[in-house]
Amino acid sequence: MSQKLYIFDTTLRDGEQVPGCQLNTTEKIEVARLLESLGVDVIEAGFPVSSPGDFNSVVAISKAVTEPTICALTRAVKGDIDAAAEALRCARRKRIHTGIGVSPQHIYDKLRSTPERIIERAVEAVRYARRFVD
Repeated sequence: MSQKLYIFDTTLRDGEQVPGCQLNTTEKIEVARLLESLGVDVIEAGFPVSSPGDFNSVVAISKAVTEPTICALTRAVKGDIDAAAEALRCARRKRIHTGIGVSPQHIYDKLRSTPERIIERAVEAVRYARRFVD
């Protein structure tokens, strides 16, 4: 078993959820560079499809840091994955983090689907996203 501990930091993406804690692109690059200097392995840089600002920040972070893997969050939707792949194009190491709601409320009420179809969608999304990453 490997003794290496991998650090996956979500500050730049999940941190944006905190009211009053939005960073501009310059500030996000500064945080990304600090995370790189700390030896963080993966930086989740943003959710590119959510806004032009988030897309542009992921692009800028992808260009600004070289050692960590740069990750973009997506829903299990082809358009989200395409946006993430484009935003990560310049990243030396890239990852697409795709997800889909699996609670009964999400499956039946929001997505109007079935558990079996959610699994199919998740598998399809991962297969599609793998085309764009190392």
